[in-house]
Amino acid sequence: MSLFTRALLAFGLSATLIGSAVLAQEAPPASQPKPKPNRETKKKMKQVYKELGEAYKHWLDQEVIYIILPEERTVFLQLSTNEEREQFIEQFWLRRSSNPDLPDSDFKEEHYRRIAYANERYASGVPGWKTDRGRIYIMWGKPDEVETHPAGGPYERPMSEGGGSTTTYPFEIWTYRYLEGIGTNVELEFVDPSGSGEYHLTMDPGEKDALKNVPGAGLSMLESMGMANKADRFRRSDGTSLPTTLGGDAGRQASKEFDRLQLYADIQRPPAVKFRDLEALVTSRIVRDQVHFTWRTDYLKVASESVLVPVTIQIPNSQLSYQNKEGVHSALLNIYGRVSTLTGRVVQTFEDSVSRAYPDSLFQQSLKLSSIYQKIVPLRPGLYRLDIVIKDVQSGNVGVVNSRLAVPRFEDDKLSASSLILADQIERVPAKQIGTGQFVLGSSKVRPRMDADFTTSEKLGIYLQVYNLKVDEKTHRPNGTVFYQVKKGEQKVMSFQETTEEMKQTGEQITIERLLPLATFAPGKYTLEVSTTDQIAHQTISKSAEFTVKAAPEVKAAAIAVPGR
Repeated sequence: MSLFTRALLAFGLSATLIGSAVLAQEAPPASQPKPKPNRETKKKMKQVYKELGEAYKHWLDQEVIYIILPEERTVFLQLSTNEEREQFIEQFWLRRSSNPDLPDSDFKEEHYRRIAYANERYASGVPGWKTDRGRIYIMWGKPDEVETHPAGGPYERPMSEGGGSTTTYPFEIWTYRYLEGIGTNVELEFVDPSGSGEYHLTMDPGEKDALKNVPGAGLSMLESMGMANKADRFRRSDGTSLPTTLGGDAGRQASKEFDRLQLYADIQRPPAVKFRDLEALVTSRIVRDQVHFTWRTDYLKVASESVLVPVTIQIPNSQLSYQNKEGVHSALLNIYGRVSTLTGRVVQTFEDSVSRAYPDSLFQQSLKLSSIYQKIVPLRPGLYRLDIVIKDVQSGNVGVVNSRLAVPRFEDDKLSASSLILADQIERVPAKQIGTGQFVLGSSKVRPRMDADFTTSEKLGIYLQVYNLKVDEKTHRPNGTVFYQVKKGEQKVMSFQETTEEMKQTGEQITIERLLPLATFAPGKYTLEVSTTDQIAHQTISKSAEFTVKAAPEVKAAAIAVPGR
């Protein structure tokens, strides 16, 4: 089992968190407990801990002790190099940030502010971060309400605690209106029985009663009326020493005890990671990025508030693990992608199980090929986060990409253009396939050449959409000129132009589809520039892309076969 898989299992992640395409093979059912490190792993972790530098120990045992998940600590203590540890720490803060694209984590900044405040406000013979109040403040932040009794003294019990008058030790009640993963109107009580300033978190609201053990003193309402005995406080089964309340509470004691125990346990557990569904992605990146692949995004206008975004992924076949069965070598990949806003709201996901299969006679040759996959997702203009995970099912190896995705806005009254796509294949598709399937843009199949490397025996595919050309009021046609220019460095190698009339395109939008033969090109690096001029509006827009021409034959990328497509 791979190190990545072990890390995933340590997190106890189910397939629903990252998509069945990636984890369905190995994630345990949600009902199963999270696997714990075995004896050998624990021994190794202890040894790693002993050898940790002081800075890493300080980070682990003081700086993040209250917020690091047990599973994260386990992963951290299995890392073997400082480089991996630094990457872990970087991703640790990134996972908790409300805006992962910011250079500094807002969560990290707030966390260290809380530590400083706790040390200043709650110190009492020990640093403030070590106290109960400091711990809760660091983990959950400032409470919405604080009821404070710094000197204790006379106290009128609320009826929920039995009523009557007593004297208390110093105590505080913190109220949080909502804590994620715990609930609403969460009340926490801290008591200082010694008067030393060392408040501790208590499950027993009766602990603050300084007259609890004094016979005849500090009686509750029922006790003062002779309807209850003070000794009953010490025979309760709900874990408290409160007086009996009006109407009796025996029937509710058991449930209340469990509620208090649950709250006491939950409040001391590290808060859930804000972007919980990123755990598997980030963990894989921390441990090892094993499958290397290239990817690109393009942008094509649908309307002013809608953009098609083809996400294209290419994986060298040599990266895959194959199973040989009856002379056929087969590999299986799970691909999962997610687009989310910078606040963490998921807006698009996609997943596919994709396969490759080669007979013995073609297997060695296939290892020189690459497999290419594409998913087209519609998005509104804006800034997003793109996460891609690829898992080789045979080996369990995983490749991960986390990237910023800036979807442009195409204005309605301004000449604009899509991404310029250099393709190794541009061809018309049957009418029933228009607008559907991999690489299909409108009525054409356009397969990008990911590395932009071509040979002299190939043709360079050029695909570009141009929007918002003005239409002549008399002819009801646009009047545009498309100028193509190829340069090698500063040297002009080729140039030509065509008009919208010659292209037989009559609307406000035109689509440029050309195949440029490369037989006369010498090997080297080139730049293609496509400029479109609207002769009516007198506006010009240019797009450029670099490509390489090689003399030696290059093997084309082969499209991944996706079942059902």
